Amino acid sequence: MLLKETIINESLKLFSLKGFASTSLQDILTAANTSKGGFYNHFPSKEALFHHVLDEARTIWRDRNLNGLDEVDRHLDKVILLLHNYKERYLPDAEKFPGGCLFIMFAVELGDQRPHLSEEVQKGFVGLKAMIKRMLDRAGESGELKADVNTGEISEIIFNSMLGLSVSFSTDKSVEKLNFSINALVGFLETLRI
Repeated sequence: MLLKETIINESLKLFSLKGFASTSLQDILTAANTSKGGFYNHFPSKEALFHHVLDEARTIWRDRNLNGLDEVDRHLDKVILLLHNYKERYLPDAEKFPGGCLFIMFAVELGDQRPHLSEEVQKGFVGLKAMIKRMLDRAGESGELKADVNTGEISEIIFNSMLGLSVSFSTDKSVEKLNFSINALVGFLETLRI
């Protein structure tokens, strides 16, 4: 693995555990087994590294959570698969995200301290919510949902449930509670189906 990739991967783990502000440059250097020169040869600043780590986290998120969605025909089933992927392929990844979901960590930590960085994280949240709504809108258009379903409201419920599950799972690591919560959310979605 190249040094740049090592720095990004080790920083991703550290930021997941400690946050951006609480992770020192020395923490990163030690974890990546490099020097300041090795670091600055690839990144002009810790903030520049943040953007690379965020890009890597987004890539991992898409790979894990969107896996198989293109192979599913029904749009509501795409939403359900997204939730199962979130439960099985993303949240439990203690190797990449030992402290839990990096996006939640960044959103909580950076909101007041570094709003320009928090805005980058918020773009992902906005995109996720829009993607869920698009899938639900298509489910409604194709006759998969009851006529009175408000896709905007349901999108909010799903999105906020996903965020809440991230926080809950990062604190207690309870697979049982995670399974229960996702299954309850899927059960709710099934009641909207025609």
